[in-house]
Amino acid sequence: MKLTKPFIFLLRILLGTLLSISSYAQSLADNNPMMMLEAPQQWSIHGQSTYIVQQKNNFNAPYFNSNTSLLNANQGDTDKSYTLSATLFVGTKLWEGAELYYNQEMFQGAPFSGQLVGLGSFQNGELQKGAFIPAVYYTARAFIRQTIGLGGGQEFLADGLNQIAGHADKNRLVLTFGKVASLDYFDQNTYSHDPRTQFLNFAIWSMGAYGYAADPKSYTFGLVGEWYQNDWVLRAGRLAIPVVPNTMDLDYTLMQDYTDQVELTHQHELWGQPGAIRALVFQQRAFMASYQDAITQFNQQPSTGSPNILTARFGEKTMWGYGVNLEQTLTKDIGVFARWSWNSGNTETQTLDVSSSVSGGVSIKGSSWGRSQDTVGLGYAVSGISAAEINYLQLGGSTVFIGDGAISYRPEQVFEAYYSAKIYKGFYLTADYQYIANPAYNANRGPVNFIGLRAHIDL
Repeated sequence: MKLTKPFIFLLRILLGTLLSISSYAQSLADNNPMMMLEAPQQWSIHGQSTYIVQQKNNFNAPYFNSNTSLLNANQGDTDKSYTLSATLFVGTKLWEGAELYYNQEMFQGAPFSGQLVGLGSFQNGELQKGAFIPAVYYTARAFIRQTIGLGGGQEFLADGLNQIAGHADKNRLVLTFGKVASLDYFDQNTYSHDPRTQFLNFAIWSMGAYGYAADPKSYTFGLVGEWYQNDWVLRAGRLAIPVVPNTMDLDYTLMQDYTDQVELTHQHELWGQPGAIRALVFQQRAFMASYQDAITQFNQQPSTGSPNILTARFGEKTMWGYGVNLEQTLTKDIGVFARWSWNSGNTETQTLDVSSSVSGGVSIKGSSWGRSQDTVGLGYAVSGISAAEINYLQLGGSTVFIGDGAISYRPEQVFEAYYSAKIYKGFYLTADYQYIANPAYNANRGPVNFIGLRAHIDL
C-alpha cells in the first residue's frame, strides 16, 4: 500500500490533535472522575482510524466470470485485500435540545482482484466504501439533531461518537435530518454491529437481507425520527438511495428513490441481565430492474447470450422485507446475539445479494484469563437468494456483485472467529478468520478461507 505525503501529513495532524484533546480530557477525569461521568458538554470531538488486511487461500474454482467472480491464485488473483479509514467526529450544541454534527472521512482500499465481487456477504464490512487508490476524502455525515423532552425522569447520555454528553428526558422524541448512515439508527446490536471493532462479515454484523439506504461509500440523506418511551424505542425513517443503482448520485428529493423503514425495540431483563429485541420492516422504491424482466427480455432475444439486468431497467420498482434482531447478556463477560432477515428478492440489489439470512453468535470478554478488555467473537450465518435471482444466475446472468456463470445453487454459509486484544488505551489489534462455503451461492466453487488482521484506534 502506498500512502501519499499529504495524506501522512494530514493524518499526523489529526492524530496529534485528537491525542492532545484525549490526554487533556483524561487528566480532567483523573482529577475529578464525577465531573467527566455526568458533566454536560458543549462540544464532542473524537476520531478513529482502522486498517484491515486480509488474504485468502487458493480455493477450488473450476470456472469463473472475470467480472463478477471471486478469483483464486490460478486465475490471476494473488493480491491481498486491505482497507484504511480515518474519521473525525465533531459535534456542538446549538439551541435547547439541538445539536449539529459533522464527520470528515478518509478512505483507501482495494478488494481482491480490485473488484468488490464474488460473495453474497462480503468478508470486510469496510469494503462497502468501495475501491480507492490513492485515498479519497469526503464528508461522511453532516446532520442536525433535535431532541424534544417528554418527561419520565432524566438520564445521562455519555460522550461518544456523534453524541454530546448531557442529560435528556427518558421519554423523548428525537428528529435527525441530513447526511447520515442508515445503520447508525437501525439494526443496532451490542455484540455485533461494527466491523471496525467486532465481526467483519456483512451477514454477521448486520441483517444480510436488509436493503438499507446507502451510496457506494455507505452514507445516505434523509430524515429519521425516534420515540423513546420507557423500555420501548420506535424508529422510522425515509432515506435516499441512488437514482441509478450502486452509483453516488442520491435522490435528495426523497420522493422517487428511497427506502422507508420502521423499527420497534424493546429492552428487557432476563435472568437479571439486560437484553433487547428489535423488529424491522422496510420498503425500497427505486429505478431498478427486476430479474423476471431481465429473463423475459432474454427469452425474446436469446442471441444476447445471457440475461442482463443493466438493459432491463424499465422504471421504478419496489422491494420490501423485514428482520428480527436479538441480543442478550448472559453474564458480565458473555453475550449472545441472533438475527433473521428476509426480502422479496424480486429486483436487483442496492446493498447485498442476499434475500434471506439467519445468523447468530457469542461475544466473550477475557476476564477469566486476565485480559478483561480483550474480546473473543464466534459467529455463523446462512444466506440465500430468491427463486427469481437463482433462475437469472443459472441462465448465466450477473448482478453488480455476483454471477459465476451457470451456478449449482446452495446457500452461502459463513463462519467467523476473531480475537480483539487491547494494546494501549484506545488501540486494539484483532486477528480474524472466516470460512465461507458456497461463495456466491455456487456449490461448484470454494470453500474459501480468509485470514485477516485489523488495527483500530479510538480517540
